[in-house]
Amino acid sequence: MTDLSTIGAVPAREPRRLRGLRGLQRGATRVRLSLAAGLRVDEPLTVALATTVALSLYFLLVPGVDLAISALFFSTDGFVLAQNPVLRALRKSSSWVMGLMLLGLIGAVLAGLWRGRGRLGGPARRGAVLLAGLALGSGLLVNGLFKSLWGRARPIQIDTFGGPADFTPAWWISDNCASNCSFVSGEASSAAWMVAVVVLMVPAAHRRWALPAVLVYAGALSLNRLAFGGHFLSDILLSWAMTALVLAVLHRLTLTCPRAARRLRRARRQPVGVTG
Repeated sequence: MTDLSTIGAVPAREPRRLRGLRGLQRGATRVRLSLAAGLRVDEPLTVALATTVALSLYFLLVPGVDLAISALFFSTDGFVLAQNPVLRALRKSSSWVMGLMLLGLIGAVLAGLWRGRGRLGGPARRGAVLLAGLALGSGLLVNGLFKSLWGRARPIQIDTFGGPADFTPAWWISDNCASNCSFVSGEASSAAWMVAVVVLMVPAAHRRWALPAVLVYAGALSLNRLAFGGHFLSDILLSWAMTALVLAVLHRLTLTCPRAARRLRRARRQPVGVTG
């Protein structure tokens, strides 16, 4: 028999604790669906991880390559290209270019939040991924962890090139440098990030000319650090690889996996077949 006293009654609001548990359950389901998407050999995350491992092994097994490459820019007068006005202007230009890119990305995110009423989608979400990648990759990983803790002396600081410190290979932790050390390059990380901005934010129609241009510019900024005696080749290449790895992880977690999870959820809701 129906309880007439409940007709027209407003259902009690679900307790906050239960709503929180349901939110956690939905989050766990999304994670499981995302992990079910799997990794492909040609996916950016796989390529970035394999490149980082391969470069690390190479410079650990053949550390003399760093000294040989740096020696190309060294003479009896030191790293003289560090005083070249054109190269110094090139280095300073990166601050302006990065600043403009940051302003553009922040504007894209804010515009996306306004149009989406607090939800990010399309260019705004990609912009947020790039901003997070700069903070986590160039900021936290490169400058906050490696450059502060690894203690690798710069080329201009080692005895091979007239300095007081010893040479240490890539990945070797030492006390030859107290702060702002050589491993890995912060400016090379920023240069790699600029390339990612063009890849993710520039429309395909314009990317065919924008991407080669930014690659040349970012490569010149990175080589500048070699010419100035500020970094070894391994510092630069590993910085590029680590930055790409951080961005690839963020791209997968925030862009690739959610799309794959949505496809899996739609596939589960579709009927397998009709019988009768």
